[in-house]
Amino acid sequence: MEIVEFREKYRDDMIFMVLSAKDALGRVPGLNEDLLDVRKNYMERGGMFWLALEDGRVVGCVGFSPVPGTTEAVLHRLYVKPALKRRGIGSALLETAEEGMRSRGFTAARVHLGWPREQWFESWAFYPKHGYAEYEPRHMRKALR
Repeated sequence: MEIVEFREKYRDDMIFMVLSAKDALGRVPGLNEDLLDVRKNYMERGGMFWLALEDGRVVGCVGFSPVPGTTEAVLHRLYVKPALKRRGIGSALLETAEEGMRSRGFTAARVHLGWPREQWFESWAFYPKHGYAEYEPRHMRKALR
């Protein structure tokens, strides 16, 4: 598995992987409009986006965007292909995003968690394992040092 900066040639494969991940969690898979133009919605706005690849196929993704007027950034779209979960792909993507934030001068990472909690149980368990703590309902933060 390798993690690379977003490349347009992987866009459709990434979108399919995200829809599959949502479906596996029992949610009605809907398209996230921001994924149609990752460069415009992330890179051109001071953020970044990465893909996890295995055998030339997208098996995970994550991005972040700055919080205007702060030195914090928000994580977006951390997904892993359902059949490949629990292999460290999500953790590797998160570490890559956090390092990307640090290198751009961000001091904290935020994440907004889905609701109801039972439907988003994986996220609610994943982020605290990586040092994130709830600071207001459905929002977690981690200081980047």
